[in-house]
Amino acid sequence: MNLRFLTAGESHGPELNIIIEGIPASLEINPEDINADLKRRQGGYGRGGRMKIEKDQVIFTGGMRLGKTIGGPLSVRIINNDYKNWDVAMSPVSQDLSNPEVVEKIQSKYVSRVRPGHADLVGALKYNHEDVRNVLERSSARETTSRVVVGAICKRLLKEFNVSVLSYVIRIGSVSIDLKSLGTNYSELFSKAEQSEVRCPDVKVSELMKEEITKARTLGDTLGGLIHIVASNVPPGLGSYTQWDKRLNGRIAGALMSVHTVKSVEVGLGKMVSEFFGSQVHDQIYIDEKWNNDRLRYKRKTNNAGGIEGGMSNGQPIVCTVATKPIPTLIKPLDSVDIKSKTNTQAHFERSDICVVPAAGVVLEAMLAYVLSNTFLEKFGSDSIEELTDNYNHYMKRCFAR
Repeated sequence: MNLRFLTAGESHGPELNIIIEGIPASLEINPEDINADLKRRQGGYGRGGRMKIEKDQVIFTGGMRLGKTIGGPLSVRIINNDYKNWDVAMSPVSQDLSNPEVVEKIQSKYVSRVRPGHADLVGALKYNHEDVRNVLERSSARETTSRVVVGAICKRLLKEFNVSVLSYVIRIGSVSIDLKSLGTNYSELFSKAEQSEVRCPDVKVSELMKEEITKARTLGDTLGGLIHIVASNVPPGLGSYTQWDKRLNGRIAGALMSVHTVKSVEVGLGKMVSEFFGSQVHDQIYIDEKWNNDRLRYKRKTNNAGGIEGGMSNGQPIVCTVATKPIPTLIKPLDSVDIKSKTNTQAHFERSDICVVPAAGVVLEAMLAYVLSNTFLEKFGSDSIEELTDNYNHYMKRCFAR
C-alpha cells in the first residue's frame, strides 16, 4: 500500500484533522517530536499575530497504541485556539439568523474584495461562492500545519534508516548568502540555521535579512526568498525510470510545488545547467579506493545532479532549491475588485505575515520527507518496521557488494 494523507479543516474553524494511511506497524512516535516541528513552523522573523494565539499540539485519535503505530490509518487533531473568536461566523452548523447579533458576527467576516495572488477570485468562480470567506479559509496556509504533522511522522520513519531531511534559507528579498562559502556539511548548516530567526546559517547575513523584513513591514509590503531543502543518506534506487509518474524528481517537484507560497523548484544545479557544457555538469564516477564492503563502491566528486539521476536517487544527498513568492496579503493592499458591488477597489486585508520564508522551509521538509517515505515503502515493503528493516538491509548489502 502506498503512503497517502488527507487534511481537513479551515483556518479559523474548530480544528484541523489529518488522516495518514500506510505507516508501517511498530513505529515509535513521540508526540513531542511532532510538536517540535510545529513550533518551528510557527517561528521566524516576520510572522504575524496569529502565531501568538496558536500553540499547535497534536492529539492522536487513531492508529496508535502505547506509543507505537499498529498498522491502521493514523488520525490526528490540532485545535485552533483562535476559533473562540470566530465560533459564530465559522460555525460548521447553522446559526439563528433571526438574531441580529448572530447576523452581525457573520457579516463582520464577510469578504468580497479579492486579493491578487491568492485563491480568492478563482475559488469564488469555481465553487460559486458569494462570500469569499468560504475560499480563503481553506486555501489559507494554515493548512500547512497539517502537512508538518505528516512530515514529522515521515521523518521519524526515515530516521530508522539514518535518513535526514533539513532546510535552511539562502535568500530573503534582495539579501542572499554566498553559496560558494556554504560547503556541503549539511548537518552543520542546519544546526547554524536553527539558531537564526530567519533560519539562515550565516549570522551576518541573517541580520541583513531581518533588516530587509523590517523594511518591508515599514512599507506595508511582503517578501519571498530561496530555500535549500536537503535529504542526506538516501539509499540509491528510490523512484524509477520505467514510467513518467514514477520518476523521483517529478514526484519531489510536484510535492514541493504544492506548498502555497512556492513558485519554482530546482534540483541540483537547476536552471544553471543551461549555462555550461555537459562535461562541466555531469558528476563523474570513480572507484572508491577505500571501499571495504561498508558502503557503495562508487563515488562522485561533485553533486550537480542533486542526488537524482534517471528519475532515481543515486545515493548522494538530494538537494533542492525552492523559490517562494511574497505572500499576497499586504498591509497596503493592491488594486482589486469587489465581486459583490462590481466596483474597482483595494484588496481585502486579513491579519497576516510579512515573510514566511523561514517557516516555509519546515513545510518543505515535510513534503520532501513524505515523498521519500512513500518511495521508501514502495521499494522495501510497508506492513511493519521489522519487514521494512530486513528488506532495506538486504538491499543495501547487495548494493555494497556490486
